[in-house]
Formats: sequence, structure tokens, C-alpha cells
Amino acid sequence: MDSRQWPCPSCGDDRDFVQPPCIDGHTDDGGECPEWVCADCGSALVVGEVRVVVVAVAGAPCAA
Repeated sequence: MDSRQWPCPSCGDDRDFVQPPCIDGHTDDGGECPEWVCADCGSALVVGEVRVVVVAVAGAPCAA
């Protein structure tokens, strides 16, 4: 199991975070699962790039 050190918001200092087996398919294409868990307290972190999706909604224009 892979591990990395990050600040844990619950523990209050740097802790080892481990990556449990990915069941969501994030690693199917060779990528890395964004889910990490503090080895001491179990707090979860989701790390990685953020993708923004813009959704256009048809309707009346906004009043200015």
C-alpha cells in the first residue's frame, strides 16, 4: 500500500496517509486514485486536479 505524508486536519500535524484499494475505477486507465486516508485517525483526503464544468442553462436572461 502506497503512503505519503500530509498535514492531517484532525490530528493537527503531519501524518502518514495511505491509499486503500480503489473500487471506483480511478486506476483502470493507469491513473492514481485521489482518495487517501490518515493511517492514525482515518480522516479522508481527496487530492488531485480540479476540473470545472460549465453548464449553460437556457431560459430568460438575467435582469440587470
